[in-house]
Amino acid sequence: MKLSVIAIAALLVQSISAADLTGHWVAAQPGADGQTRETSLWLKSDGDRLSGYISTRMGDSPIAEGKVNGGQISFVVITDAYDQTGRLEYTGTLTQDGILLRMPAFGGRGSRGGGPGRGGQLQEILAKRVSTEEPKPLPPPPPKITLPPAKEVAYNGLAKVPPMGWNSWNQFRAQVSDRLVRETADAMVRNGMKDAGYAYVNIDDTWQGKRDEMGNIHPNDRFPDMKALADYIHGKGLKFGIYSSPGPKTCAGYEGSLQHEEQDAKTFAAWGADYLKYDWCSARTVYDQGSMGAVFAKMGEALLAAGRPMVYSFSAALPKAPEWASAAGGNLWRTGSFRDDYASMAADGFDNQAGLEKFAAPGHWNDPDMLHIGQGGMNETEYRTHFSLWCILDAPLLAGNDLRNVPPGILEILTNKEAIAVDQDSLGRQGSRVKKDGSLEVWAKPLSGGAYAVGLFNRSESSARITVHAADLGFERISRLRDLWAHADLSVAGEQYSADVPSHGVVLLRITGK
Repeated sequence: MKLSVIAIAALLVQSISAADLTGHWVAAQPGADGQTRETSLWLKSDGDRLSGYISTRMGDSPIAEGKVNGGQISFVVITDAYDQTGRLEYTGTLTQDGILLRMPAFGGRGSRGGGPGRGGQLQEILAKRVSTEEPKPLPPPPPKITLPPAKEVAYNGLAKVPPMGWNSWNQFRAQVSDRLVRETADAMVRNGMKDAGYAYVNIDDTWQGKRDEMGNIHPNDRFPDMKALADYIHGKGLKFGIYSSPGPKTCAGYEGSLQHEEQDAKTFAAWGADYLKYDWCSARTVYDQGSMGAVFAKMGEALLAAGRPMVYSFSAALPKAPEWASAAGGNLWRTGSFRDDYASMAADGFDNQAGLEKFAAPGHWNDPDMLHIGQGGMNETEYRTHFSLWCILDAPLLAGNDLRNVPPGILEILTNKEAIAVDQDSLGRQGSRVKKDGSLEVWAKPLSGGAYAVGLFNRSESSARITVHAADLGFERISRLRDLWAHADLSVAGEQYSADVPSHGVVLLRITGK
């Protein structure tokens, strides 16, 4: 009697699933940057239980909750190599070729890009057994470094208004290259973003190559000459930004600045960098959390000593960063993280930022994270809300979309000069929530000259009427009113103003009163 192909495949899986999975399994995966990554599994199976550890570029992590169920396996990895301790779930199917492993995708599209799987996406890789050797016990991790408290880092005199520009991470991840960055700089000049105030062209993670015998960091093959790239950007009247981490590895597992802070700062200065984004990630595996301020201050001092002014940006949502970041030399520090969808953006922007306004001032800004405008996860109404709120929050405005071909509606949002003027107002006073009625909120930001920028935000699922009262702003009466999206003065005066606001929408106003 002949067996069908399906029956034969079922028998193969059954025979493999009954086998002892103990051994060393390796999955090789080409990355978007052309480099091959290896993920190693050191497994020990005991009936339906699975133990061992997983090895990646970020180090070794023990496997927990490992199970074997027929032709399926599952386990959990608890890692603290990224922005915060995370629980990463893995599953796998046994095949005749190995284990088809489903693992969290690194920085999936639409996710906030520190660690793997932030966007809930999975990737599949095939792990093949290379030996049946049992995993050896992992050695205990070395004790974490404790640094003495740092002296206050002198203010570098930069970022007197929130920085504006573009960052490669949200859209391009490891696909960023010299050519892409040059084309982006060209586009910023061509499409009016430079004229609207966007100045920085920032390369995020994955640019790093190896260090030479002297310890100097070099870019990888996608960036043949960083100084030439910086010169090109400067020739467009724009500024150049770079990225690193105080840990041994960056968030994407590339070379970090651990024990090379002064050397890297001098290298960045020699290239012509005007901005450094410094991401915590693997530093938490080296330093204790109480040393965080001193760790960032170390690079802050190195940047000052390097002799070239560089905006200093702290990335990762660091614990209590607004309380210590200015003293560590930071011009901006992350206070949130969100995906390219309305619910995530709203939770970050409205809920996480409320109450942080007291920490912001010219030269020192709360950073609710880079803009997702134009990446496709929200509609234009929601993107206007996103942009309006970031402007009221005095947030850095760092576009993250592909600027080489921007739809007109998205470009109109990003280049709304009246909204941008709110963000860039010289008074440097971050806005705050002045009224909340369920899903309806009123936020206000003091402006130079005595006016206020006011956002009427509707977080509900249907259109709603929202009212701002003159008394909410400390006025007796509203004397002048301008709609900053309609670009129109409104002939309204009195003790209040009401507007119909669409679901997930905003009415952004400039209000002068008496």
